[in-house]
Amino acid sequence: MWLFLNIQSFFKIFLEKKIVLLWPILIFNCLLNKMSEKKISKKSVILTVLGVTFLIAAGIGFWGYRLLYAPDFNKTHTVYLYIDQAKDFEKLCRQLVDSAGCERIKDFKILAKQLKYPENMKTGRYAVEPGMNHLTLINHLRRGQQAALRITFNNIRFKEDLAARLDDQLMLTKEDILQLISDSAYTGTLGFTPETISAMFLPDTYEVYWNISPENLIKRMKREFDNFWTEQRKAKAAEIGLTPIEVSVLASIVEEETATLEEYPIVAGLYINRLHRGIPLQADPTVKFAMGDFSLQRILFTHLEIDSPYNTYKYAGLPPGPLRMPSVRGLDAVLNYTRHNYLYMCAKEDFSGRHNFAVTLAEHNWNADRYRAELNRRRIR
Repeated sequence: MWLFLNIQSFFKIFLEKKIVLLWPILIFNCLLNKMSEKKISKKSVILTVLGVTFLIAAGIGFWGYRLLYAPDFNKTHTVYLYIDQAKDFEKLCRQLVDSAGCERIKDFKILAKQLKYPENMKTGRYAVEPGMNHLTLINHLRRGQQAALRITFNNIRFKEDLAARLDDQLMLTKEDILQLISDSAYTGTLGFTPETISAMFLPDTYEVYWNISPENLIKRMKREFDNFWTEQRKAKAAEIGLTPIEVSVLASIVEEETATLEEYPIVAGLYINRLHRGIPLQADPTVKFAMGDFSLQRILFTHLEIDSPYNTYKYAGLPPGPLRMPSVRGLDAVLNYTRHNYLYMCAKEDFSGRHNFAVTLAEHNWNADRYRAELNRRRIR
């Protein structure tokens, strides 16, 4: 027992004080002093020294294995550590105990300090897997070897909503993103404006690192945008007479007009007919966007008077930017729009979310009268 405890203490001195050669000398002197008190043969001394050396080596091997390679982190599932600029080493250690089930945190601290990790912490999201050992985890932390995560954004209308959604999922802040996508000089380098930049963000699920910088995230979204716009899609847009960004603007209107996927290409064809004939789009969602209120259930004449370039009752052509971040299905619906002669649409009076389409104004007025009558009956103002 005496020998076991001393091996442990000497090993800690070795780790913490970096005294590499002192411990064997101390032990050897201790043995010689004890053996000098008795008449012991040279052979016995040699055997004793060899035995003690073996025990010391075995003890050091045991503690070295325990410190470096023995499994720790008593969890049945993977736990993730999130390290930002505000998290220090002590907070990380508390998280390892509280969340990752670390049972030998003192050993972890000893090894981390010997490897100079506390002075070189890197931000990121790191996986702590069940049974992982200290050395593997510390190496991941030191090297910045992160576990990627999946971020998702969809059904986004305003840039502020996008920034908030990204803030919720990544280390960056919404202010970081908003500053970039609201900067006309910066968006110009990407081929967009602050009004059109939302077209670059294609709603989907993406795998990124938690500590990705705002600039690198935007570059990633630009690559995804460029990958989507293949030569075939660009050719289809050119055939319609639209640029990729204009396709995004029109797709955003289509998606705001109807929640029915089957109607997407029909609605797209209607607005393309209007664009080609020089007829104002007169799309109600553009008025809601101009008002900043998508909860409006009934567009009144007073709403139509709002002076905004997004008001397609007041200004012909497409608005300056998307009303929302259009989905791939919306974009493809515009590129593969249904050929027809419809120029007018009105929500069905059954409030099914579908629409009545019309070629003539007279037919449209008849559809609109039925819809208004139902609004009045339901007392929707």
